[in-house]
Amino acid sequence: MIDSAAPYHAHIYYDRSERPAAAALRDVFRRDPAVRFVGAMTDGAVGPHPIAQFEVHFFAHHRADVVGAIEAAGLRALVHPLTDDDLADHTVLAQWIGDVVELDLSVLDPPGANKGVARFGLTDF
Repeated sequence: MIDSAAPYHAHIYYDRSERPAAAALRDVFRRDPAVRFVGAMTDGAVGPHPIAQFEVHFFAHHRADVVGAIEAAGLRALVHPLTDDDLADHTVLAQWIGDVVELDLSVLDPPGANKGVARFGLTDF
């Protein structure tokens, strides 16, 4: 069973033609008090994400609402918990919405060396 207060991330991906829809969804999330953090739109690769994306941080008990908003926008996304295993978070613990994007797993922290929440900002959670 997942702790309802567990921290989660969603990475919402977009291409040039989807950028307006991504920007509109980002605005929705910026007004949503359930979303703890809304990242900038990055129009290129960053970290393990090889294409344009932005991320949102939220608690597990808001996961269904966040996933529903992403699905309604018709965008693809990676939704994952934030645990002490960065690799697992982005692979076996992750949920894909839409087409899977092949991530660069080489940049993720190895199990046991994860910087986890500290890397992404304790103030978000």
